[in-house]
Amino acid sequence: MDITAIKKLLPHREPFLFIDEVLEKSTTRTVAKRVIREDEFFFAGHFPGEPILPGVLIIEAIAQTGGVMLMHRYRGSLPLFMGIDKARFRRIVRPGDTLLLDVEIIHDRGRIVKLHGVATVEGETVCEATILAGVQGD
Repeated sequence: MDITAIKKLLPHREPFLFIDEVLEKSTTRTVAKRVIREDEFFFAGHFPGEPILPGVLIIEAIAQTGGVMLMHRYRGSLPLFMGIDKARFRRIVRPGDTLLLDVEIIHDRGRIVKLHGVATVEGETVCEATILAGVQGD
């Protein structure tokens, strides 16, 4: 899926759309990517002169990747963030890096779903987290 297809699926828009492309998509696992550009709006205030991608935005990118999967699984529904557990940040992400976001379902209770996401740069884990999502709608 390219950015145009992602925008047809997710309600997010710039500057709060944090995935550029979906590489793999199924009802239980989705892989997406995000190229981190130097002109991103948040770098102006997040350590100017030493730009570092804020960890919360990596978590949001993981959540949006999970959202693509859940909207594919539960067509016509809207997944909403309910919680974050076991979030760990292992490495700094800088402009020029490409995040690979791999998210899978680890527990499904109908409309409450637990996801595990891992973000990597060049094969090295930069962040991982467990996310709880509620699915609203049809």
